[in-house]
Amino acid sequence: MNNYEQKISLLTDMIAFSIVDGKLHQREYEFLLLVAKELKIEKEIFDDLFHQELPVMSIKMEVHRIHQFYRLALLMHVDGIMHEKEEIAIKQMAINMGLNPAATKKVLQLIGESPKKIIDPKLLMDAFKEQYN
Repeated sequence: MNNYEQKISLLTDMIAFSIVDGKLHQREYEFLLLVAKELKIEKEIFDDLFHQELPVMSIKMEVHRIHQFYRLALLMHVDGIMHEKEEIAIKQMAINMGLNPAATKKVLQLIGESPKKIIDPKLLMDAFKEQYN
């Protein structure tokens, strides 16, 4: 993801998702900050995103939408608390991204069953590929 606006949009999506349960847990903030650093977004700009409402940009490539969905799923589990609002929101976001609901359900199940809430990238992609058959 090269485009600066796309990176900012990705972070704003994640920030909006992180507060869907009504609060921002410290572990969620730290995870988001880690993503921002990975995207080479300065901390001051990142922190300012919590106070802005920016337009949502659609992610064109499916593989990038899958990666964004996975980031959201990791974010959902990072605080160790599974909120019903988060589960509803992530499923709706996946539909809005144009991702297959059966594949997203399978990925969420695999993450939920994983002790560290992380799955192998191949498993992630295979969950979506099997829906094409």
